[in-house]
Amino acid sequence: MSTAFASLPPILQPKEEDIQMMLSAGVHTGTRNSDSGMEEYIWRRRKDGLHILNIGKTWEKIMLAARVIVAIENPEDVVAISARPWGMRAVLKFAHYTGAQSIAGRFTPGTFTNQITKQFREPRLLIVTDPRTDSQAVKESSYVNIPVIAFCDSDSPLQFVDIAIPANNKGKHSIGLIYWLLAREVLRLRGTVSRTSDWDVPVDLFFHRDIEELKKSEDEQAATVEEAVAPVYEDVVPDVADAVDYSAPIAEPAGGAEWDAAVAPDAGAEQW
Repeated sequence: MSTAFASLPPILQPKEEDIQMMLSAGVHTGTRNSDSGMEEYIWRRRKDGLHILNIGKTWEKIMLAARVIVAIENPEDVVAISARPWGMRAVLKFAHYTGAQSIAGRFTPGTFTNQITKQFREPRLLIVTDPRTDSQAVKESSYVNIPVIAFCDSDSPLQFVDIAIPANNKGKHSIGLIYWLLAREVLRLRGTVSRTSDWDVPVDLFFHRDIEELKKSEDEQAATVEEAVAPVYEDVVPDVADAVDYSAPIAEPAGGAEWDAAVAPDAGAEQW
Protein backbone atom coordinates (compact mmCIF):
# COMPACT_ATOMS: atom_id res chain seq x y z
CA MET A 1 0.00 0.00 0.00
CA SER A 2 2.91 2.36 0.67
CA THR A 3 4.08 2.06 -2.97
CA ALA A 4 0.56 2.79 -4.28
CA PHE A 5 0.39 6.07 -2.33
CA ALA A 6 4.02 7.12 -2.67
CA SER A 7 2.99 10.62 -3.77
CA LEU A 8 1.31 11.28 -0.41
CA PRO A 9 3.13 11.96 2.84
CA PRO A 10 2.92 9.13 5.37
CA ILE A 11 0.40 10.97 7.56
CA LEU A 12 -2.07 11.31 4.66
CA GLN A 13 -1.87 7.72 3.51
CA PRO A 14 -5.00 5.63 4.09
CA LYS A 15 -5.39 2.85 6.58
CA GLU A 16 -6.52 -0.62 5.72
CA GLU A 17 -9.93 0.05 7.31
CA ASP A 18 -10.49 3.03 4.99
CA ILE A 19 -9.81 0.96 1.88
CA GLN A 20 -12.09 -1.82 3.12
CA MET A 21 -14.90 0.67 3.73
CA MET A 22 -14.53 2.10 0.23
CA LEU A 23 -14.63 -1.36 -1.32
CA SER A 24 -17.65 -2.47 0.71
CA ALA A 25 -19.53 0.74 -0.17
CA GLY A 26 -18.89 0.23 -3.89
CA VAL A 27 -16.93 3.44 -4.42
CA HIS A 28 -14.88 1.75 -7.15
CA THR A 29 -17.90 0.58 -9.18
CA GLY A 30 -18.45 2.63 -12.32
CA THR A 31 -20.95 2.42 -15.16
CA ARG A 32 -20.95 0.69 -18.54
CA ASN A 33 -20.17 3.97 -20.31
CA SER A 34 -17.05 6.07 -19.96
CA ASP A 35 -16.09 9.64 -20.70
CA SER A 36 -12.84 10.48 -22.46
CA GLY A 37 -11.76 12.71 -19.59
CA MET A 38 -12.22 9.92 -17.05
CA GLU A 39 -9.94 7.41 -18.77
CA GLU A 40 -7.01 8.17 -16.49
CA TYR A 41 -9.14 7.34 -13.42
CA ILE A 42 -10.46 4.01 -14.77
CA TRP A 43 -8.44 0.98 -13.72
CA ARG A 44 -9.99 -1.67 -15.99
CA ARG A 45 -13.25 -2.96 -17.38
CA ARG A 46 -14.97 -6.10 -16.14
CA LYS A 47 -16.36 -8.84 -18.33
CA ASP A 48 -19.92 -7.63 -17.76
CA GLY A 49 -19.01 -4.20 -19.12
CA LEU A 50 -18.75 -2.20 -15.88
CA HIS A 51 -15.76 0.08 -15.45
CA ILE A 52 -13.71 -0.18 -12.26
CA LEU A 53 -12.34 3.08 -10.86
CA ASN A 54 -8.90 3.44 -9.32
CA ILE A 55 -9.41 3.75 -5.55
CA GLY A 56 -5.85 5.03 -5.09
CA LYS A 57 -6.60 8.11 -7.18
CA THR A 58 -9.92 8.50 -5.39
CA TRP A 59 -8.11 8.76 -2.05
CA GLU A 60 -5.54 11.19 -3.45
CA LYS A 61 -8.26 13.47 -4.78
CA ILE A 62 -10.12 13.34 -1.44
CA MET A 63 -6.95 14.54 0.31
CA LEU A 64 -6.46 17.28 -2.28
CA ALA A 65 -10.08 18.44 -2.01
CA ALA A 66 -9.87 18.55 1.79
CA ARG A 67 -6.78 20.76 1.63
CA VAL A 68 -8.57 23.10 -0.76
CA ILE A 69 -11.62 23.30 1.54
CA VAL A 70 -9.46 24.07 4.57
CA ALA A 71 -7.74 26.88 2.65
CA ILE A 72 -11.04 28.82 2.61
CA GLU A 73 -10.93 31.09 5.68
CA ASN A 74 -14.68 31.26 6.20
CA PRO A 75 -16.30 27.79 6.16
CA GLU A 76 -19.63 29.33 5.12
CA ASP A 77 -18.10 30.30 1.77
CA VAL A 78 -18.18 26.59 0.81
CA VAL A 79 -21.45 25.30 -0.69
CA ALA A 80 -22.26 21.60 -1.09
CA ILE A 81 -24.99 20.77 -3.60
CA SER A 82 -26.93 17.57 -4.30
CA ALA A 83 -30.03 17.44 -6.46
CA ARG A 84 -29.97 13.65 -6.33
CA PRO A 85 -32.00 12.20 -3.43
CA TRP A 86 -29.22 9.77 -2.47
CA GLY A 87 -26.92 12.67 -1.56
CA MET A 88 -29.29 15.08 0.19
CA ARG A 89 -28.72 13.70 3.68
CA ALA A 90 -24.95 13.48 3.09
CA VAL A 91 -24.82 17.12 1.97
CA LEU A 92 -26.74 18.30 5.04
CA LYS A 93 -24.51 16.31 7.40
CA PHE A 94 -21.34 17.52 5.68
CA ALA A 95 -22.47 21.12 6.03
CA HIS A 96 -23.40 20.56 9.67
CA TYR A 97 -20.04 19.16 10.74
CA THR A 98 -17.78 21.37 8.62
CA GLY A 99 -19.70 24.65 8.91
CA ALA A 100 -20.39 24.92 5.18
CA GLN A 101 -23.64 25.77 3.41
CA SER A 102 -25.77 23.20 1.64
CA ILE A 103 -28.37 23.12 -1.11
CA ALA A 104 -30.29 19.84 -0.96
CA GLY A 105 -32.85 19.34 -3.68
CA ARG A 106 -33.61 21.39 -6.73
CA PHE A 107 -31.10 24.12 -7.57
CA THR A 108 -32.83 27.39 -8.40
CA PRO A 109 -31.37 28.90 -11.58
CA GLY A 110 -29.74 32.26 -10.92
CA THR A 111 -28.62 31.44 -7.36
CA PHE A 112 -25.04 32.42 -8.24
CA THR A 113 -25.70 34.98 -10.97
CA ASN A 114 -28.99 36.81 -10.29
CA GLN A 115 -28.62 39.23 -7.37
CA ILE A 116 -32.36 39.94 -7.24
CA THR A 117 -33.27 36.44 -6.06
CA LYS A 118 -33.74 35.88 -2.34
CA GLN A 119 -31.44 32.86 -2.23
CA PHE A 120 -28.57 34.64 -4.01
CA ARG A 121 -25.19 33.38 -2.80
CA GLU A 122 -21.58 34.21 -3.52
CA PRO A 123 -19.54 31.16 -2.48
CA ARG A 124 -15.84 30.75 -3.00
CA LEU A 125 -15.95 26.99 -3.48
CA LEU A 126 -18.57 24.58 -4.82
CA ILE A 127 -18.88 20.86 -4.02
CA VAL A 128 -21.10 18.92 -6.41
CA THR A 129 -22.39 15.37 -5.99
CA ASP A 130 -22.96 14.72 -9.69
CA PRO A 131 -21.79 17.14 -12.43
CA ARG A 132 -24.53 15.88 -14.77
CA THR A 133 -27.46 16.14 -12.35
CA ASP A 134 -26.14 19.44 -10.93
CA SER A 135 -25.17 20.82 -14.33
CA GLN A 136 -26.98 24.12 -13.76
CA ALA A 137 -24.91 24.90 -10.66
CA VAL A 138 -21.67 23.91 -12.43
CA LYS A 139 -22.55 26.08 -15.42
CA GLU A 140 -23.33 29.13 -13.28
CA SER A 141 -20.13 28.67 -11.29
CA SER A 142 -18.17 29.01 -14.53
CA TYR A 143 -19.80 32.43 -15.11
CA VAL A 144 -18.62 33.83 -11.77
CA ASN A 145 -15.27 31.97 -11.51
CA ILE A 146 -16.13 29.60 -8.67
CA PRO A 147 -13.89 26.52 -8.46
CA VAL A 148 -15.78 23.21 -8.49
CA ILE A 149 -15.08 19.93 -6.68
CA ALA A 150 -17.21 17.13 -8.14
CA PHE A 151 -17.76 13.42 -7.51
CA CYS A 152 -17.32 11.98 -10.99
CA ASP A 153 -18.34 8.54 -12.19
CA SER A 154 -16.85 6.85 -15.24
CA ASP A 155 -19.37 8.60 -17.53
CA SER A 156 -19.44 12.05 -15.87
CA PRO A 157 -18.57 15.13 -17.94
CA LEU A 158 -15.56 17.09 -16.66
CA GLN A 159 -16.38 20.44 -18.23
CA PHE A 160 -15.95 23.30 -15.73
CA VAL A 161 -14.83 20.80 -13.04
CA ASP A 162 -11.56 21.76 -11.34
CA ILE A 163 -11.07 18.77 -8.99
CA ALA A 164 -12.68 15.49 -10.01
CA ILE A 165 -12.98 12.83 -7.31
CA PRO A 166 -13.46 9.52 -9.14
CA ALA A 167 -16.20 7.67 -7.26
CA ASN A 168 -19.55 6.00 -7.70
CA ASN A 169 -22.02 8.90 -7.46
CA LYS A 170 -25.12 6.74 -8.01
CA GLY A 171 -25.13 4.68 -4.81
CA LYS A 172 -26.29 5.98 -1.44
CA HIS A 173 -23.54 4.17 0.47
CA SER A 174 -20.82 5.41 -1.86
CA ILE A 175 -21.97 9.04 -1.75
CA GLY A 176 -22.37 8.99 2.03
CA LEU A 177 -18.94 7.44 2.58
CA ILE A 178 -17.14 9.94 0.31
CA TYR A 179 -18.75 12.89 2.12
CA TRP A 180 -17.90 11.27 5.47
CA LEU A 181 -14.24 10.79 4.50
CA LEU A 182 -14.07 14.35 3.16
CA ALA A 183 -15.60 15.84 6.32
CA ARG A 184 -13.30 13.78 8.55
CA GLU A 185 -10.20 14.89 6.68
CA VAL A 186 -11.30 18.54 6.78
CA LEU A 187 -11.73 18.37 10.55
CA ARG A 188 -8.39 16.62 10.92
CA LEU A 189 -6.59 19.32 8.94
CA ARG A 190 -8.29 21.99 11.06
CA GLY A 191 -7.15 20.22 14.23
CA THR A 192 -10.67 19.54 15.50
CA VAL A 193 -10.33 15.75 15.24
CA SER A 194 -7.18 13.85 16.17
CA ARG A 195 -5.61 11.45 13.71
CA THR A 196 -4.68 8.99 16.44
CA SER A 197 -8.32 8.35 17.44
CA ASP A 198 -11.40 7.47 15.41
CA TRP A 199 -14.03 10.06 14.59
CA ASP A 200 -16.98 9.63 16.95
CA VAL A 201 -19.50 10.33 14.16
CA PRO A 202 -20.63 7.07 12.50
CA VAL A 203 -20.75 6.89 8.74
CA ASP A 204 -24.37 5.69 8.90
CA LEU A 205 -25.53 9.25 9.57
CA PHE A 206 -24.45 10.25 6.06
CA PHE A 207 -26.44 7.49 4.33
CA HIS A 208 -29.78 8.18 2.70
CA ARG A 209 -32.79 6.69 4.48
CA ASP A 210 -36.09 5.84 2.85
CA ILE A 211 -39.33 6.86 4.54
CA GLU A 212 -40.67 3.31 4.30
CA GLU A 213 -37.58 1.91 6.00
CA LEU A 214 -37.90 4.49 8.77
CA LYS A 215 -41.55 3.55 9.31
CA LYS A 216 -40.68 -0.14 9.47
CA SER A 217 -37.92 0.47 11.99
CA GLU A 218 -40.23 2.66 14.11
CA ASP A 219 -42.95 -0.01 14.07
CA GLU A 220 -40.44 -2.68 15.08
CA GLN A 221 -39.15 -0.51 17.92
CA ALA A 222 -42.70 0.19 19.10
CA ALA A 223 -43.52 -3.53 19.03
CA THR A 224 -40.45 -4.38 21.08
CA VAL A 225 -41.29 -1.65 23.60
CA GLU A 226 -44.85 -2.95 23.97
CA GLU A 227 -43.58 -6.47 24.56
CA ALA A 228 -41.19 -5.22 27.20
CA VAL A 229 -43.82 -3.10 28.98
CA ALA A 230 -46.68 -5.66 28.86
CA PRO A 231 -47.31 -7.13 32.39
CA VAL A 232 -46.61 -10.79 32.97
CA TYR A 233 -48.73 -12.62 35.54
CA GLU A 234 -46.94 -15.51 37.16
CA ASP A 235 -49.88 -16.79 39.31
CA VAL A 236 -52.70 -18.43 37.38
CA VAL A 237 -56.04 -16.88 38.28
CA PRO A 238 -58.72 -19.63 38.51
CA ASP A 239 -61.78 -19.28 36.36
CA VAL A 240 -65.03 -18.52 38.21
CA ALA A 241 -66.98 -20.92 36.04
CA ASP A 242 -64.60 -23.74 36.90
CA ALA A 243 -64.79 -22.94 40.63
CA VAL A 244 -68.57 -23.57 40.81
CA ASP A 245 -69.66 -27.23 41.24
CA TYR A 246 -72.87 -27.73 39.30
CA SER A 247 -73.13 -31.45 40.26
CA ALA A 248 -74.02 -30.69 43.93
CA PRO A 249 -77.76 -31.03 44.86
CA ILE A 250 -79.85 -27.88 45.15
CA ALA A 251 -80.39 -26.86 48.76
CA GLU A 252 -83.95 -27.13 50.09
CA PRO A 253 -85.83 -24.14 51.55
CA ALA A 254 -85.25 -23.25 55.16
CA GLY A 255 -87.20 -25.37 57.67
CA GLY A 256 -87.67 -28.21 55.22
CA ALA A 257 -91.04 -26.75 53.99
CA GLU A 258 -92.23 -27.40 50.48
CA TRP A 259 -94.41 -25.31 48.25
CA ASP A 260 -98.08 -26.32 48.50
CA ALA A 261 -100.83 -25.52 46.08
CA ALA A 262 -102.94 -24.11 48.89
CA VAL A 263 -100.20 -21.92 50.18
CA ALA A 264 -99.15 -20.70 46.74
CA PRO A 265 -100.84 -17.42 45.71
CA ASP A 266 -103.56 -17.48 43.10
CA ALA A 267 -102.61 -15.67 39.96
CA GLY A 268 -106.21 -14.49 39.34
CA ALA A 269 -106.85 -13.23 42.90
CA GLU A 270 -107.00 -9.52 43.49
CA GLN A 271 -105.45 -9.83 46.94
CA TRP A 272 -103.00 -12.18 48.56
